[in-house]
Amino acid sequence: MTDNLTLTVKCPDKPGITYAITGLLASVGGNILESQQFNDRESGYFFVRIEAEVPGGIPTIENAFAALARNHGMDYTISPAGQPMRTLIMVTKESHCLSDLLSKQREGRLPIDVVGVVGNHETLRSLAEFYGKEFIHIPISAETKPEAEAELLKVIEERDVELVVLARYMQILSEDLCRKLAGNAINIHHSFLPSFKGARPYQQAHIRGVKLIGATAHYVTADLDEGPIIEQDVVRVAHDEDELELMSKGAEVERQVLSRAVRWHAEHRVMMNGERTVIFS
Repeated sequence: MTDNLTLTVKCPDKPGITYAITGLLASVGGNILESQQFNDRESGYFFVRIEAEVPGGIPTIENAFAALARNHGMDYTISPAGQPMRTLIMVTKESHCLSDLLSKQREGRLPIDVVGVVGNHETLRSLAEFYGKEFIHIPISAETKPEAEAELLKVIEERDVELVVLARYMQILSEDLCRKLAGNAINIHHSFLPSFKGARPYQQAHIRGVKLIGATAHYVTADLDEGPIIEQDVVRVAHDEDELELMSKGAEVERQVLSRAVRWHAEHRVMMNGERTVIFS
């Protein structure tokens, strides 16, 4: 039996890395289907993502690759190509990002398996249940935050969650929770930050007469809205468009940016490079 595998590697750059990896695959009869690599001259690191047909799948190469990784100081992953990533979506009251993710998952356009939707309000329960997803209500306040986050972690552990998506979840996660989810939690926000912080950013943008609005998807860190960026996009707006029209355009670009970030992460196309990311899109 031949399995399609996705292999990602990050390691200090030096001659022979590509040869070592491809040589190992060739030695077990592997056939490379796709390969992308990047040498970062600034950090001195080498990044590569490979999809390959491997007879026998992961057991064929896992021990040999572990030895190779030790010799070259590699951080690496090996996973079945196309396997849906177990995903938990977190929401508050805005529905556009949740609806988009669930619709695209149902249509087979996102390689994720949504194992639940967590909301700090009941507002989006009916939407989650329309798509056949369990809705878990975890209310939160300043006084109950530790207990609420402990309940959230229990949900994550019990469901073997691999990815957490904050789909317009309007609560700030604690530093401790951010550390536990590091590299496995994605947030979406409007790109007005830091120019238009606080309530009603689209109203603020309209008043200032902005000509571009956009969205940013990034990994969650303890530094609010400052995690490594995965994807961004913008759309032009005109002088005669009101706040509601800006909000509509903003919602659309948020949907697009978040779904691209989720897909790339689920396909193991995103690799951390310090405060930045390498995207093999």
